[in-house]
Amino acid sequence: MTRIRIVCLGLLWAALGFNVSPTGEWGFATARAESESLRPEVGKPLQAAQDLMKAHKYKEALSQIHDAESVPNKTPYETYIIDSMRGTVAATAGNTELATKSFEAVVASGRMPPAEQLKVVQALASAYYQAKDYPKAIGWAQRFFKDGGADAQMRTLLAQSYYLGGEYAKAAKELQTDVQADESAGRAPSEDRLQLLAGCYLKQGDQTGYIGALEKLVTYAPKKEYWADLLHRVTTRPGFADRLALDAYRLKLALGGMSTAADYTEAAQLALQAGFPAEARKVIEQGYASGVLGTGADAERHKRLRDLATKKAAEDEKSLAQDEKAAAAARDGTAPVNIGFNFVLNGQFDAGIALMEQGIQKGGVKHPEDAKLHLGIAYLQAGKKAKALQVLKSVQGTDGTADLARLWAIQAGRAST
Repeated sequence: MTRIRIVCLGLLWAALGFNVSPTGEWGFATARAESESLRPEVGKPLQAAQDLMKAHKYKEALSQIHDAESVPNKTPYETYIIDSMRGTVAATAGNTELATKSFEAVVASGRMPPAEQLKVVQALASAYYQAKDYPKAIGWAQRFFKDGGADAQMRTLLAQSYYLGGEYAKAAKELQTDVQADESAGRAPSEDRLQLLAGCYLKQGDQTGYIGALEKLVTYAPKKEYWADLLHRVTTRPGFADRLALDAYRLKLALGGMSTAADYTEAAQLALQAGFPAEARKVIEQGYASGVLGTGADAERHKRLRDLATKKAAEDEKSLAQDEKAAAAARDGTAPVNIGFNFVLNGQFDAGIALMEQGIQKGGVKHPEDAKLHLGIAYLQAGKKAKALQVLKSVQGTDGTADLARLWAIQAGRAST
């Protein structure tokens, strides 16, 4: 949870200039008409209460205020001053219940200047939030904004009050509004706010909303744990195509998220099965470089896989020219796309991208959205980020291809920041 600045009612009222003179005049003149004053029988006990409060004798001060309150036929102004003074003493003494009750009466009187009243309304919202009375905190926060208040901390307080009060949909709506406002103003939404937004969706069981919040988190606070959660959520959603497993590993590798021997070996095996031995060799070498492969009980198995990938990659490199001719003679675009992508994975970016574009243009590709995803990845590997983002943002589909393309685009957008 974001730490919220709590506005203390007692300190606030003192800062606003509350002072009762020995003659019964109240020093905060902007709060009353010039013709209004306190009668001596009301003003004197309030002055005594003020002196006792300064001496930290709060119980005695409240007793004096009670004496003032007992005076019959009080004017509305006198009642207003009594409520104000009682609220100040109670808040200073730590009696939040009495303080909030008193200051609610002050606001209800309608006698306070708007600017000062807004501060009291803000303090009431803070007091109820601190007391964990979230419905009242929400009510006073809403009153704050209705009366023209504008404060980021109060927006956070409102959203967190909804969340802590179990009103997750309303909390999410407030947070989404704040996030959109930040983005529209060119500001990065705070990580705390995005975490809370993600929590709202998680509490509601809204996986789509949760994934959207995670995407915001990896955009503005790209921590490994957020990426790991996001990639897991995307690849385990119903309808995610099995054929995209290698693409998920590609992204995981680019993010530095490969952490186990199984990650590296499975990714390498999938690359070999797809006909991309150069990619398999690269994955395995990174596994060795990280210290994950080549150790433990499976060290010999890792070595065999490494040797196989090295052999296959060498053979594949020798056949690239022949493959290029086959791509040119192909009836549809499937072979040019796949062969071109293999060229890219072998480091021949320009030739590979040209083949892939030709294949997509030719048409008849079995999985056209996959082809665009791979073309976007190819552009990224070639260092052409602007073109990559253009292609990745064009990827569609509901089988996970568009999801992965969107994540690649986020990663590409963060790469130079």
